[in-house]
Amino acid sequence: MTISMHSASAPVFTKTLGNMLTWLDKAEAHAAARKFDAGNYLGLRLAPDMLNFTRQVQVACDFAKGTMARLAGLDVPKWDDNEATIAELRARIQKTIDYVKTIPASQVDGSEGREITIPMRTGDPVKHSGEVYLKHAALPNFFFHATTAYALLRHAGVEVGKGDYIGR
Repeated sequence: MTISMHSASAPVFTKTLGNMLTWLDKAEAHAAARKFDAGNYLGLRLAPDMLNFTRQVQVACDFAKGTMARLAGLDVPKWDDNEATIAELRARIQKTIDYVKTIPASQVDGSEGREITIPMRTGDPVKHSGEVYLKHAALPNFFFHATTAYALLRHAGVEVGKGDYIGR
């Protein structure tokens, strides 16, 4: 049996995004137990030149929705990056999960050979086949930003572990 493009993308995104909701729950519980505002997590970064926690979550969501749209041959939805609270980040993650779930497998399967064009801020767009895009650009970028968000919370003392990252 072969693996489908949909099964290699949509469930991977929705599972990790669902796990991210758990991380936010744990972050809020951690802040409440220590009597500080969970909003303090939003600006976390490990180095001055890296994206903060909020942007890591936003970009992970952007890769999930953008990948699914591109593989399905749809325009990528444009969402404002204006989340300023944990609740608003939670809503963005849920909105992303909901969007990914709207795209039927029949619209994604067979996209491995479809040409995917990625606009670049720094120059000419990059073109890949759907399979190369998913395996070598979209999933690595999604997991980079999800992992970074997880690591920022862990570094801040939130009691998340491997089970929270991988999920059940």
